[in-house]
Amino acid sequence: MADRHPSSRSYLVGALLARTGDEMAGPALLLAGLALTGSATGATSLLAAVTVSAAIGGPVLGALLDRSPRPGRLLAGALVLYATGLAVALGTLGRGPVAVTLLVAVVTGLLGPALSGGWTAQLPRTVPAGRLPRANALDAMTFGAAGLAGPALAGGAAEALGAPTAVVVSAVLIAAAAPAAWRLPPVSGPAPAPVSGPTAKSRAAPLTGFVTSGVRAIAGSRPLARATLTSVLSCSAQGMMTVCLPLLGERAAGGAGFGAALLSCAALSALLANAALARHPHAVAFDTVLWAAPLLQAAALALAATGGPVALVVAVAVVGLAEGPQLTALFAVRHREAPERLRAQVFTTGASLKITGFAVGAAVAGPLADRFPSGALLVAAGIAALAVPACFAVRPGGGPTRPTTHA
Repeated sequence: MADRHPSSRSYLVGALLARTGDEMAGPALLLAGLALTGSATGATSLLAAVTVSAAIGGPVLGALLDRSPRPGRLLAGALVLYATGLAVALGTLGRGPVAVTLLVAVVTGLLGPALSGGWTAQLPRTVPAGRLPRANALDAMTFGAAGLAGPALAGGAAEALGAPTAVVVSAVLIAAAAPAAWRLPPVSGPAPAPVSGPTAKSRAAPLTGFVTSGVRAIAGSRPLARATLTSVLSCSAQGMMTVCLPLLGERAAGGAGFGAALLSCAALSALLANAALARHPHAVAFDTVLWAAPLLQAAALALAATGGPVALVVAVAVVGLAEGPQLTALFAVRHREAPERLRAQVFTTGASLKITGFAVGAAVAGPLADRFPSGALLVAAGIAALAVPACFAVRPGGGPTRPTTHA
């Protein structure tokens, strides 16, 4: 994934470290929760807590990044605080009131979008404009590579050293990305002035007003709205799948760590698909990928519900085959459609919605997976399939498309 541009190389290394730690953190927290509480519901509550607060944190973090002349330094601080929060949540798990652990996880989750949308929003400043499509595919590949390494590291560390150690390793990886974030290029020229509505306001404008500008930018653009909606529904289905895999892995191979490591199959498929896109960035109609990928995911999740070990591995790999191009398409649409002055907000708000969708899916799947994991996967398949009609129903402003008499 190396690039000849020094800023781009540093960007990709930092993104890979941070995202590997993040991809490791989810399964590690889930396994730690299972080990220390003995309940899938308790474990999924912890995973949901660290992700659900992103709905608030993403827009605020994006607004701060858009207003900062050195957003990389703000990003570095967010990474360190996120890693610290994971360590504190682990330290309280099983040693104090559950409410305290969940509160720490919720506060930590406010910074979650820094590792995804907050980082990706800085990409255009690290490469020449003509190389952005290829850089965009490489950026998406860091998610695939992280998704490949993170769950495998979580499962391996949990089996060899214990689930709590896996959480510690994930926190260290996230903190190790802070120097790369610190070195990201500053904003060229004066920082963009906050804009709310049709007229520009001064940088002294209230942050609360500026935060809503990113939300309106997404809701007011059909490409951004449909990309965001389909990605949120897909992430909800993926959250349900993530909860089910440790339980299904335990039944199929006798170990929950095997189930967590199965996520690496999805990441490998995603990585290979995005590697092809990096070589041929203009070979795919990204707007088509937005609806085709969830349809493929739905079919794969339905296959996984059959419960057979071979079907489970194949299904998870197919989920990744769809997930990789979907992420590249999502980034391409955001880079193309987001107003420059609101770029970070569009990315972090979209990321926060995806993370929240994942959290809701995980929370819903927990009680169901305790009793019937295959049933939870069938529900996940239905949610993924719902993204297809939703993609075509979106119009600017977020409402349904009005009937027309022409194509």
